[in-house]
Parts: sequence; structure tokens; C-alpha cells
Amino acid sequence: MISIQNLSFSYRKNKPLFEHLNLQLEAGHIYGLLGKNGAGKSSLLKHMAGLLFPQGGSCKVQGFDTFRRQPAFLQNIFMVPEEFYLPPVHIKNYLSTYAPFYPNFDRKAFGSYMEEFHIPQDQRLTEMSYGQKKKVLISFALATNTKTLIMDEPTNGLDIPSKSQFRKVIAAAVSDEKCIVISTHQVRDLDNLIDSIVIIDNHRIIFRQNVEAVTEKLCFKTVSSIDDAGNVIFSDSSLRGHTVITENGGLEHSRIDMELLFNAVLEKSERITQIFN
Repeated sequence: MISIQNLSFSYRKNKPLFEHLNLQLEAGHIYGLLGKNGAGKSSLLKHMAGLLFPQGGSCKVQGFDTFRRQPAFLQNIFMVPEEFYLPPVHIKNYLSTYAPFYPNFDRKAFGSYMEEFHIPQDQRLTEMSYGQKKKVLISFALATNTKTLIMDEPTNGLDIPSKSQFRKVIAAAVSDEKCIVISTHQVRDLDNLIDSIVIIDNHRIIFRQNVEAVTEKLCFKTVSSIDDAGNVIFSDSSLRGHTVITENGGLEHSRIDMELLFNAVLEKSERITQIFN
């Protein structure tokens, strides 16, 4: 579905953002793209959407070179950017203008998503708050029924109930033919949603595993004393005690803590790599 090979890119000379970056993403999954500020998450998504062009290597989506921006490619991919603009028009006018670009657009599904988000369809976009506009754009994105859906910080601007609604509609939208990639700093918003984790750091992909593989090899738990936790790989202390990651030698079942895993991968990269290799 998405094939990136030896991708190199920089905004400034002698300061590469990507160096020979490789990544393969398949249909039927919701990928969480994680990384520190400035790691290149948004730039990588823009390469997938054909908004940035590789300076070396290739980026292909559904077999298309994304930089060519061919109509057959553009009608089957949609990106929800972190910063967006919606024109000052009525929602129905927005649909009549933009929906025809997507042959599989489903107006009935759009209405259902809007109902789920509690957004009335009989108003102008300028009458809405930022969070409401974001929900309109997410509803539109899902209704396009594109095979590739890319979202950059989609939960920014959403209140707590809306984040729950977001997880619900995204989970319902996944199919064996669709690849969804979500980049976020708010990793706890995705804990129960994504099934594969991609972490980018130091110009390259340093971690790429599905959630099932992670929970098979690692155990996440909270203990009162680190000494009682066993072979601790990484820990974080709070008022509740110590949240730790240990090797899962006994095939113990645990719920993944995405934020803890992210920090562990960054700080204990070599040991994590050894475990998964």
C-alpha cells in the first residue's frame, strides 16, 4: 500500500531530515506514527500525500509515485493536516464543491459521522468553533472512502467526549482495503485504536511493530517497588507507584502503554531492538 525506499529529504543543505529512510505499510491496519518535535512526522505524511517531493529514493502509495500527483492517486488518498483552512461556505456547498473529486464519497456516511459528532449540517463553517470544524473535516475525510487516509494530530482541538467519538468512528472505518496512518503527540488518545506502531527518530524509522508483537515480548504494569518488578527495561514513577516495562518471559497478558513504550524506545533503543530481533 505505502512503500518508501531510501527516502532522503532536507529543508536546508547539510541538515538532512531523512537519510535513506525505509518504511512499508499495508492495508487493513491503523498505524500510529510517533516521534519527538522536529523528528519529521508531518514531513513524512506530506511525502505520502504528494505534498513534498523526495530528494533521493522513492515514495509510492498504491503503486503511484506520490510526487507526480496523478488524478488516479489523488482521488484515492485524503490527508487531514494539523493546520487547515475551510472556506466560509455552508456545509452543503462545501460538499457539492469538494465531494465530486472523490468517486467513492458517501453522503449518507458523512451524515452519520456528523450525527456521531453532534454537528448539525444546516450551518456555515464560519459559525463553528475550531473543534467543530475539525470534526467536519474528519467526517468528510472518512466519507471519501479513500484507500489511504492520513491524519496529522487529528485529536488536537477535540474535547474529551469528542476524542472518544473520534476513536469510535475511526475503528468503524477500518477495512482490509484501507490503510490509515495517524500522527500524534497525544499518544494516550490512540492506546485503544492503533494496531501498529511506527517511531521515527534521528532521520530514520527506529521502531516498527504491531501491538500484538509488542504485548507478546513486553509486559506493562504498575508496581509499588521496582525491586519487585523483575527484569525492568524502563520505568516511570508517579503517585500511584512505578509504571514499568519488563520482558514478557512468562507470556503474561498486559495492556500496552503507548506513552511509556515511546519513551522506552527513545531511551533504551539498543535493548528494545535486541528484544525484537
